[in-house]
Amino acid sequence: MRSFKLGGTALMVSLLALMPEVAQAQSNEALQRQIDELKAQVQALTNALAASKGATPAAAAPASAASSPASAPTAIAAAPAQPPASTPAAASAPAKKSKAWYERLSLRGYTQMRYNAFLSGDDTAPAGQSRLRSVHDSSISDRGSFSLRRARLVVQGDISDRVSLYLQSDFATAVNNQAGSERREGFAQLRDAFADVFLDKAKTFRLRLGQSKVPYGWENMQSSSNRLTLDRSDAINSAVPGERDMGVIAYYTPPSVQKIWDRLGDDGQKLFGNYGAFGFGVFNGQGINRTEQNKGLMKVAFATWPFELDGLGDGFAGQVFEIGGSAMMNDFQPELRNGSVGGPVNDDRAGIHAMLYPQPFGIQAEWNWGKGPQFDPVSLSVESKKLSGGYVQMMYRAPTESIGSLIPYARWQRYRGGWKGSTSAPRLETDEFELGMEWQPWKALEITLAYARMKRTEADERRVGRAEGNLIRTQVQWNY
Repeated sequence: MRSFKLGGTALMVSLLALMPEVAQAQSNEALQRQIDELKAQVQALTNALAASKGATPAAAAPASAASSPASAPTAIAAAPAQPPASTPAAASAPAKKSKAWYERLSLRGYTQMRYNAFLSGDDTAPAGQSRLRSVHDSSISDRGSFSLRRARLVVQGDISDRVSLYLQSDFATAVNNQAGSERREGFAQLRDAFADVFLDKAKTFRLRLGQSKVPYGWENMQSSSNRLTLDRSDAINSAVPGERDMGVIAYYTPPSVQKIWDRLGDDGQKLFGNYGAFGFGVFNGQGINRTEQNKGLMKVAFATWPFELDGLGDGFAGQVFEIGGSAMMNDFQPELRNGSVGGPVNDDRAGIHAMLYPQPFGIQAEWNWGKGPQFDPVSLSVESKKLSGGYVQMMYRAPTESIGSLIPYARWQRYRGGWKGSTSAPRLETDEFELGMEWQPWKALEITLAYARMKRTEADERRVGRAEGNLIRTQVQWNY
């Protein structure tokens, strides 16, 4: 219909343009010629409109020029072109609605099932003597069998352009009965509950508010779902048993550093997590899910920087070396054997870390020194004493197309110092060698088999000496 209206407009303009010639016609012959020309123009317009439905006047004008004298196209071209009207579909298209905050959340997690078997060693001991036990895995005992080490569920997502949330619970936590004589398994415990507030659009600066990991030690910040070895080292984890506390942290990650980490992540490397290259935070200082006992705050600083080694030659193509350190200052109040809480004890330490990502060979090492809470058998009290220790780990990453990824590894660790996560902060003396392999046939499944040679003091101030033993340790982890 619109096309016929445009054609009619052009026809009227042509008629007006030819009016003076009609008025000045000297004979019927001239008048008849002009009428024939008008008929030819009408016929040409009709044919053009029939051949191309919806054609614009600009497209119809050339068609009339092919069958009309020179004067006729001039009149038609004088007709003003009308702008195309918007279609009803475009005019009524609804604006795209942004997702609600709860529609941006995602759900994921992982579960770890273990079995530890003694090959030989001190799985039992007389009263007052150390048994071979680990502060990281309670199933290493004379009664150990299958156990769930972790059963994590994570809810996370962006609730706005500048705020994201993270909630994580563990459903494999154990507690004691009221008499303290029997462990009860399968209790839920809050692990993380924090919000990230991004201070710039590029998301390089952020504040993390709530209960989250304390940025001390590279291995402490790495998720247990990504860690190659079954447990963290005693020395680094002694700074923050449970790895978490309540507080506020400021993180900064330069875009150049984030670019390197993104490349490593895409390559399947086991990174240390969603943390900045630089971090500074303040926390209550009593540890995960424990009530604050004093007005003082624990201060923690962390820095790490990856270096691409491509410039060193073809043998280093794609290799990344990362180095950094961390430090903390705190006054910790330990739980005592009589059920009370002791007075503040100085807990200051500093550590360094270095990492050559396995491509295919890699090495990872950390060490820390300082003073922390430790039970003194002479004064029968918890005092601030020297501590030191760390680990060295080597691994070889061998991804295959047929059977998945294989990563054999070896780790040696040593620690001398207190363990503030246990009652009365007993002294640990740890020497351990672990040789194992992780096999990941599919992304959703990881299987680890390891041999461990241990020499440890038990984390109980009522027992003395060190226990030794050889173990086979296994773990199956499924990711979801």
